Amino acid sequence: MATGETGFSDVVFDLVSVQYHSLKAGHDYGQYVRDAENAGKKEIAEFFRSVMAEDSRRAAECHRFLKELSGTKEAGPAAG
Repeated sequence: MATGETGFSDVVFDLVSVQYHSLKAGHDYGQYVRDAENAGKKEIAEFFRSVMAEDSRRAAECHRFLKELSGTKEAGPAAG
């Protein structure tokens, strides 16, 4: 498994990146839900809730994969 400049595998870096962006987006979507609700757009608010749930699921799956790789040689030399 290739490692980047961080010493961690590219896969670990990629999982961390997807997890971060999913969590960040989920945080932002809360405001989008409020904006849609304040505008009386219930269907749009529900759409944003659905997108938020998808990102939450995505972040949780990344977390599971990171737990599997944590402390293994597959994670890269910085993890060992």
